Amino acid sequence: MEFIAATNNAHKLAEMRRILTALGHGLQSLAEAGLDIDPEETGATFAENALLKARTVCQAAGRPAIADDSGLAVDALNGAPGVHSARFAGAHGDDAANNRKLLALLSGVPADKRTGRFICSIALALPDGRALSAEGQCEGFIGFEEKGAGGFGYDPLFTRGGKSFAEMTAAEKDAVSHRAAALKVFAKRLPAFLAGEQ
Repeated sequence: MEFIAATNNAHKLAEMRRILTALGHGLQSLAEAGLDIDPEETGATFAENALLKARTVCQAAGRPAIADDSGLAVDALNGAPGVHSARFAGAHGDDAANNRKLLALLSGVPADKRTGRFICSIALALPDGRALSAEGQCEGFIGFEEKGAGGFGYDPLFTRGGKSFAEMTAAEKDAVSHRAAALKVFAKRLPAFLAGEQ
């Protein structure tokens, strides 16, 4: 199936396209679909934000739209930055500032208490009003310093299996990431959903 991705984040788009293509689906960017739109994220949860974005783009395009809303939940910070992950330090999408703030807040927190998880909610909106959601998580630790040159967002600080997400190859990250987990659940549910069985 072909979807429009309800995101202006080039990194997220590339990751979603890579994973969905491997699962047998196509993905168009907003620009490729001829849309100049930036859906708002006013929901209280990742799932609400994903659905808001998917429905906004679906209504604008009249075609199926898929959205991702994701972020980092750190146990020592009572789940923060959570849904505010992209604007944790103030400006939306300032990865460097967000990472600096996270490190500052975790200053003095020992390695075994730096647990957290990436959470991803995926939502599909269809022109007939139906919607399908799925969620995935990836458990890990928050490092003491940024490592690696790949990835985006909190990837240089989020470690799993001795490597930060920013040190992993695309294939390594896709094997364990929250986004891949959510998209795999989504792809598994999709046929029954489209057939009207759920």
